[in-house]
Amino acid sequence: MDESDGREDTARERMLREIRAGLSSPVDVDCSGLSILARGCDPTMARRATELLPPLLGSPEMVSCTNDDDFRAKLKARSWSVVFFAPGACRYSAARAPVPGSRAHTRGWSMVEYRAWVAEHQGKHVPVVETVDEREIIPLLRRALHRCVREAETDGPAGAEKIVIP
Repeated sequence: MDESDGREDTARERMLREIRAGLSSPVDVDCSGLSILARGCDPTMARRATELLPPLLGSPEMVSCTNDDDFRAKLKARSWSVVFFAPGACRYSAARAPVPGSRAHTRGWSMVEYRAWVAEHQGKHVPVVETVDEREIIPLLRRALHRCVREAETDGPAGAEKIVIP
């Protein structure tokens, strides 16, 4: 393993610790009938997040993608309960830098354009979760999922909500 691989692994472990730090209470809502589409940048973190997060969120299905071609295909293929933009993607956007995995037609997009893409393919009612802070992932995703559960109990969406921690 070269030095850069060790630094990447250390950074990933730090991110995973920060994600777990957002866990403030036990799972109290069954979200097994819900789904999350996550757009991230790092394939290793995407794989690890899809293993780590669902049990902490009430067992929703979670699918990750790390490039815009895959993201768009998944947006068009089916309905998702929640769309989540991982902290790395949000940090690139905030820095006005190309999000890794962007393509020629999406290069330079900010979260504004990505949210419009989600609304185009999923409708305006789908919660979009964005954060630059790993510690906020679990609380924000729980909030969005719990909203979906409440809407199912009351027969329908209440309208779009962007859940963002700057």
